[in-house]
Amino acid sequence: MQKLPSLTFVVPVNNDKVFQNNFMVSPCLGDWTHHQLLVQRGFDSAATAYNDAICNSRNDLIVFTHSDMVFPRLWLEDLRKALTWLETKDPEWGVLGCYGETLNDNGRGYVYSPGRGILGRAFAQPEVVQTLDEIVLILRKSSGLRFDEELPNFHFYGADICMAAVEQGRKNYAIPALCIHNTHQQLVLPPEFYESCKRLKQRWKKFLPIQTTCTRVTRFNLPVYQRRLQELYLRKIRRIEFGATRVEDGRQVLAELERLIPNQAECSVENLR
Repeated sequence: MQKLPSLTFVVPVNNDKVFQNNFMVSPCLGDWTHHQLLVQRGFDSAATAYNDAICNSRNDLIVFTHSDMVFPRLWLEDLRKALTWLETKDPEWGVLGCYGETLNDNGRGYVYSPGRGILGRAFAQPEVVQTLDEIVLILRKSSGLRFDEELPNFHFYGADICMAAVEQGRKNYAIPALCIHNTHQQLVLPPEFYESCKRLKQRWKKFLPIQTTCTRVTRFNLPVYQRRLQELYLRKIRRIEFGATRVEDGRQVLAELERLIPNQAECSVENLR
């Protein structure tokens, strides 16, 4: 049985309360003896924050994750199983994550989000995707993969690093590792989202179309224009900009998940103190 190697977790933080009430209450992360935690503050883009972390990681395997993620007790074991499978089936894998999009066959993943429920479905082994959602991105420092520092702000860096892996001839995978994303659901995205989309399209035009969890990036931008029209309707007519909202304490969401899928969550209320 392959042992899980030491990991470096990288978490960009702009709200310490969210970080402490979510990522830091993850049951599977109770013992930091074998792992490294890099908390990235004060960076003007995800790419610069993450490349800095790659340089400072003391481990080869790096997990980049949002501060509002909560990882149940089985998550590290699920990751170990995925890595064991990949060691046999595709040892040159590029980027792994917990939710991703195929080009033409919908998403792959297994994520719980309060107010939205289960996103995706349970599945048995890693599945190939074109791009991965930024909630969790896993890569190896030794792969040489780096984030595009010309990509502004904090959008599309997941799609970008996945396309960088594709350019190397590597495949990206969603792994069967149930986790929680305790976040606000943004129905209307900020202008910088579209600035980053433009950069992604310019950099990876030879791979178009590119399907992400937020939109499809194409030569003529039709899906992007459709999204902007929908946002205009939501903002001006419906006057709605957010869907589901974040629960203040991630331990409450863990308890919800335990009631919903007890064997998957393995996080009794007694263990959440």
